[in-house]
Amino acid sequence: MASPETGVLAARARALAVLRIRSTALAVALLPAAVAVVLLAGRVTGHLGAGTGWDLARWIAGGLAVLSLLLAALVAVVVARARPALSPSVPISEKSAPDLYRLVRDLADRLEVPAPSAIALTPDCDSWLEDRTHRAHGPPRRGGAPAGGERRAPEAPVLVIGSPFLWWMRVAELRALLAPVVAGTGPSAHPDIAAARRFIRGLDAAVAVAARARGPVRGLPLRFVGRVARLLLRAGREHATIMERAVAAAASERAQTVDYGLRIVAQEQVGLAYAGWDRLLTRVALPAWRMGRWPSRLDAGVVSALTELSRRDRLADGFASRLGERPACDLLEEPGAIDRAASLLAARLFHGGPAEPGPDWSPVGWNQYPEEVVDRKWRLEAARLHRVLDNLPATALPAAPPVPAAPAQDPAAAPPLSYARTAARTPGTRPAERPPADDPAMGLPADDPGMGPPADKPGMGPPAVDRRDEQQPAPAPGPTLARVIDRLTHDERAGDLVAARLGAEVEREEREEAARQAARGTSQQDAAIGVAWGDGMVEGGLPLFPLQPPRTGRELLADHVTAMVCCAAVDTAGAAPGLDWLDGPALLVDGARRADLGRPVLSLVDDGDAGPLRGWLTTIGVRPEKPVRLV
Repeated sequence: MASPETGVLAARARALAVLRIRSTALAVALLPAAVAVVLLAGRVTGHLGAGTGWDLARWIAGGLAVLSLLLAALVAVVVARARPALSPSVPISEKSAPDLYRLVRDLADRLEVPAPSAIALTPDCDSWLEDRTHRAHGPPRRGGAPAGGERRAPEAPVLVIGSPFLWWMRVAELRALLAPVVAGTGPSAHPDIAAARRFIRGLDAAVAVAARARGPVRGLPLRFVGRVARLLLRAGREHATIMERAVAAAASERAQTVDYGLRIVAQEQVGLAYAGWDRLLTRVALPAWRMGRWPSRLDAGVVSALTELSRRDRLADGFASRLGERPACDLLEEPGAIDRAASLLAARLFHGGPAEPGPDWSPVGWNQYPEEVVDRKWRLEAARLHRVLDNLPATALPAAPPVPAAPAQDPAAAPPLSYARTAARTPGTRPAERPPADDPAMGLPADDPGMGPPADKPGMGPPAVDRRDEQQPAPAPGPTLARVIDRLTHDERAGDLVAARLGAEVEREEREEAARQAARGTSQQDAAIGVAWGDGMVEGGLPLFPLQPPRTGRELLADHVTAMVCCAAVDTAGAAPGLDWLDGPALLVDGARRADLGRPVLSLVDDGDAGPLRGWLTTIGVRPEKPVRLV
């Protein structure tokens, strides 16, 4: 078994290789200046001739020297001033978590390595060390005074811990999990390794600065700097990769002496925590974020999600029995406040929400989630579905059966055509522009080919009078589930057209929300709350880690039909909105979750077959002909 010192020596060798690349680049930049100095010295001392050729060579060498020095200075200044990308995290002061700092320091003493200089939490299932010795990552300046001219290179790196670990893991498991991470402070303190890391991170930040350059005056020199930085990164990529692997190997070897058996159990908890955290974000938090609400106790919610997973999955059986031990979040003085800050940061990273709460971005607790998120989500999606149906063109309306139109048959054809009638209660001008399409007594839209010839006959007067008599006493029906089912069942084209328009509607709303977020001035908000992103993120690049790819039109249509069914169940069958920790919004019937709605809805959306859905509605006791309440 190799010793930790072997890994450190291998890492130092690769670090020296990276530094040699830096020295080579500097030598290339200084070479024209050296040639010019030799030519000038030879002229002064008389060792080189004074002819025209030598004078021309001196002028050329001098010009190249000045140009190379200017370009080298430009690259050096940009690399030195560029702020390396900083992982978004919630800083934890020693006052707010003295027990956690004590645990980390005791662990560093047992490993015989320097203790991390600070601790921070990140809304992710990972832990690492981060070098924050760059002057841009120093403490915030007070009163505009400089933060000090000293260089913070001797400081140890910052320990970044995944916030779900603190709530799900026990104290002993967290200590075992952090052992190889804390052990990495030993190699990080080596001067050569630290210098190589600073050089690589500076080049990476310079590439990001060059990518954001705009305009010819500023863009041209920065693009040159970006090309040089990318060239140096390609030259040192392999050495830097092997250096980091050697550092990780050395840290792992050093941590073998600390809770090795318990570390195996903790690694199993990492995979479980990642699964629960992913389901909580994508199924539970994301619907709330899309509505302008952010769950304020995500880390506490991951415990409920993993407990539910342990109950359902036999592979995770037994993990919930650990909950009787002391959780690692007890190491914090105010776990609720830190959970709130981490939850807000998670919404910022994975959804791109504002940096601070506001009227359109308010927190929501788990107790209020079913009523304020689930129910409102269903009714918003149902309202969007009916709004799209109301605005469908007349050619998309279902065709009448191939029989002569008669007044006695008009009521049977009225329900499928009643979408346009509800447009009188919604903003818009399309229904007013084509009044014949809003006629319930016609049985067909006015521009249907089957109704074209009778419209030119003078004998159409009496039916017009009947239509006016019918419209006056009958108010426009409210939105019902029966209309949605009839539309998707009777018209083969309606499904594709509604899916496409739903996708366009959702995309338009997302663009409007992105424009509102851009108008809020996110950079100023981040600076106000002390969040330093560095130059690794392009302006306006939030969210940094989108949770899901854009949904297809069919997926959107299925989600909206499901929302309409749930609204009808709540309003007519006594069902209630609920929260499933692994699947998100859930429909509760008699206090139990009904998870069998997906297949009937897909049968209607994909195949136009309403039989399974009608059977499901009958079983639950839902009355699809009754209007539902929309938002």
